[in-house]
Amino acid sequence: MRIENTGIDELVIDLKPLDRVTGQHAFIRAGQWDYERVTYDYKIGSNEKNITYYIRVQGYATTGDVDRGNAVIKLLTPLLGKHYYPHGIEYGEEENFPESLVERANTLLTSLANELKQHVK
Repeated sequence: MRIENTGIDELVIDLKPLDRVTGQHAFIRAGQWDYERVTYDYKIGSNEKNITYYIRVQGYATTGDVDRGNAVIKLLTPLLGKHYYPHGIEYGEEENFPESLVERANTLLTSLANELKQHVK
């Protein structure tokens, strides 16, 4: 599910402050990157059996290289996904997300966007 109007869409920011700020908000990049793209995930546990939710923020390098740490990243529209163990994460609009989860995702992403805007290029 795409999460619109959070303020994250289209932000352009250097990789180092992006990594720092997302980390402070518990969004983890870990090994989810290549030379041109980054992905940050925020994990949300669930009482549903074998279900975990993720808020995902993705971006791509407009200049520089992620591996070298000198990339400038343009962020995309965040996603809310539902992980079905052991099959993987589904982001489709046909997924059923609790309203409280959608509200929580919006709150987290808006807070993240407000802080990221202090570092935009």
